[in-house]
Amino acid sequence: MTKPEEKAALRAELRAKRDAFVIAMAPGEREAAEAALADRAGETIAAAKIIAGYIGLGSEISCMAMLARGAANGATTALAYVDGRDRPMRFLRWAPGDPLERGWFNLLQPPADAPEVTPDLILTPLLGFDSRFMRIGQGAGFYDRAFAANRTARRLGIAWSVQQVDVVPCDPWDQPLDLICTERKLLHQGFK
Repeated sequence: MTKPEEKAALRAELRAKRDAFVIAMAPGEREAAEAALADRAGETIAAAKIIAGYIGLGSEISCMAMLARGAANGATTALAYVDGRDRPMRFLRWAPGDPLERGWFNLLQPPADAPEVTPDLILTPLLGFDSRFMRIGQGAGFYDRAFAANRTARRLGIAWSVQQVDVVPCDPWDQPLDLICTERKLLHQGFK
């Protein structure tokens, strides 16, 4: 199996695993787990001045409670903005309660004329992660390119604990995370 085939198979497996995990949750359990993320990563959020997040899709874990905590702490908050596969992802200012628009690939994102910001903390969705803090995403490379463009920003991956795998197959451009927050714990570089 080639590396692209290996990654595609792993993505499909992880999507199914994540979907099954979320479907099996009791009523209210998902919302409580997502709200607890802000407490778990509280020190990291409090230290940030500009926090970039995302609107979760389907069974992706939401970072909205983290963004709300950041805004309450006085941080500027932003969301990922994508306007084409070959265009760089940008982070546009957005605060909880601000309007969203449907954009490229039907993603909810801030209006195109919202001010662009340079985050010092990037809340990052993922399909899987490993003990090296490597992540596998959807495969378009938006976050790897955003990490390269924002080298000083801390990278906080957000995932359900079932998304951890033994080894994420990596390419030379793949960038590791600094921290990973799950519904169970906050992981720092060096965890086992």
